[in-house]
Amino acid sequence: MNSLLRKIVFLSSLTMAAVLPVSTFAQVFQGKVANLRAYDKSGINVFEGLKVDTTAFTNLNMRLGAGFTQEFQGLKHKNSNNDALVPANKLYGITPGFNTAMANLFLDAQLADGIRLDVTLYLSTRHHNETWVKGGYIQFDKLPFKGQFWSDLMKYTTIKVGHMEINYGDQHFRRTDAGNAIYNPFTENYILDAFATEIGGEVYVTRNGFFGMVGITNGMIKGNVDSLVDAKTYETIHKNPSLLFKAGLDRKLGDITRIRLSGSFYHNNSDGSNTLYGGDRAGSSYFMVMEKTGSSYTANETSGRLDPKFSNKIDAYMANGFVKVKGLELFGTYETSSGRNSTEKYTRKATQFAVDGLYRFGKTENFFIGARYNTVKARLLNFTSDVTVNRYAASAGWFLTQNILLKGEYVTQQYKDFPAADYRNGGKFYGYTVAAVVGF
Repeated sequence: MNSLLRKIVFLSSLTMAAVLPVSTFAQVFQGKVANLRAYDKSGINVFEGLKVDTTAFTNLNMRLGAGFTQEFQGLKHKNSNNDALVPANKLYGITPGFNTAMANLFLDAQLADGIRLDVTLYLSTRHHNETWVKGGYIQFDKLPFKGQFWSDLMKYTTIKVGHMEINYGDQHFRRTDAGNAIYNPFTENYILDAFATEIGGEVYVTRNGFFGMVGITNGMIKGNVDSLVDAKTYETIHKNPSLLFKAGLDRKLGDITRIRLSGSFYHNNSDGSNTLYGGDRAGSSYFMVMEKTGSSYTANETSGRLDPKFSNKIDAYMANGFVKVKGLELFGTYETSSGRNSTEKYTRKATQFAVDGLYRFGKTENFFIGARYNTVKARLLNFTSDVTVNRYAASAGWFLTQNILLKGEYVTQQYKDFPAADYRNGGKFYGYTVAAVVGF
């Protein structure tokens, strides 16, 4: 009898141990977090998304979210076959197959009325297979100060402070970020992929569809207190902060039309290691295309992209336009930037143009088809003339549920005007990708 009683007590303890954490998780980690961009289908075409949630604060709430992407790649690549000139220019051997699955974890907390915390972790990516913190920030939609002045000020103002994804341009709201691929109707991001996480703050003012932002950051992907030396003069590099500015309008015209126009500017006059075009710690979704034999998944994580390496000085401008009429969407980008690294005397320039055309259909717009054209003309490091890279992509997708997306893409990318000794001379890759995406 005692033996049976002990078994009953033991099984009851196991049951409580299993049930209580689930119950606690449901109460603590699925709470309401205000002004949060959803990680599922409803987060598509959300940009800054500020001051849209008026849910009253009751107590501390936390929310767990995640993004998962598994991709199958059927791409081929080739160059001008100048192996006799430079044998090391032989391209990496690729065949159709599954790419490394990527996953993100999102932890969001409502700390107080109008104050929230966001933290993102990379659980698995091409560039970092181990768990890696992307960054985090605190957003103030209200301030904990008494007085009508503060209330009136924060009615139209939002403040973000932390180590965060900087708000340069609109394209970063539509890009694939490791496992978080549900916002992107295509497989990969732009050829010139402006994305960086830096330490600093941004202040937003929004009213009647108009918005403006001023930001200041350390200009680097991580904290840095090192004394840096100029490779030309051997003098100490003076590290300056980066300055960001953004302004635009985002309005609905009637019941079926939305229009958004924005302009962004990023400036740093002296930086030790700026990574505006090389700050993606996840990596490209096109695995090993246009890479040389001997390359690796982690060390050559930016396959299919260009990085002008403006690591010491940079000025970048991006203009974006977005129009949606019922299910028809157009999104355009014009970007120009100039800069240099610490070994160069003169600045170089890069220019990018891209346009996406998309049509969403179905009862809840759960299907889409689209096309993209993306071109970049740039003077790369140690090059004496400009090179051009063109990409054409067609895509289609199906949202099985609000959280599950199946999408496919056919892409062709061409490399023009590269020197004969460069492995990208006469380069081209083409083929298809299929991706299964989950976001919640």
